[in-house]
Amino acid sequence: MSMLTPPGMGGKYRITGAKYPRMRRPRGRRRLVLAVIASVAGAGLIGWGTLQLIDVFTGGGKATAASSRSDCAAKKPGPSAEPAPAALPKPGQIKVNVFNATPRSGLAKDVAAELKKRGFAIGKVDNAPKEYDKKVKGTGMLLGPKSATGTALPVLGTQLAGTESRTDARKGGEVDLIIGSKFKDLAKKEDADKALAVLAKPKPTSPASHGKKDC
Repeated sequence: MSMLTPPGMGGKYRITGAKYPRMRRPRGRRRLVLAVIASVAGAGLIGWGTLQLIDVFTGGGKATAASSRSDCAAKKPGPSAEPAPAALPKPGQIKVNVFNATPRSGLAKDVAAELKKRGFAIGKVDNAPKEYDKKVKGTGMLLGPKSATGTALPVLGTQLAGTESRTDARKGGEVDLIIGSKFKDLAKKEDADKALAVLAKPKPTSPASHGKKDC
């Protein structure tokens, strides 16, 4: 008799072969587990849908604020790519030609002497060329090469208020001061020195000009 044969049954219900019946878990427990998982997933979907509806009706405030912050960050200027302004030359590095475009005799000589006292290098001193003689209506005119636009010309301009600056195709760094019909005298040395100090230290650009205030 086999050891697997229940006692009292004899050999009628003897289990033979290499396969044995497997013990299966009750199906009720598996269904219960699946039901719990399905309910949790359903609750999560309902919560997510509720949040989406809230965002729709409230205008998505969080997303709008985040996008506005990102837009402001994109609009913020980075380091300036503009080249640094050229250093202003000192009066002794500027050679000035003084020309008289008025009928007043000896005016160019007197102006040149005063500019020399203030440290400028003096070149030619003469009457103005025909194209400018008696044709400069203001206090004076400054002429120089394009390279002197932001350097020698504004420095020389601090010595005489109301001048007009122009550039021409000349070679070299010399500049001209053509005295006009409204000229009375050079600016006082104290005032000229103050103007030169302000010119050497320009005011920084306002941050408001780089972007909107709401950023």
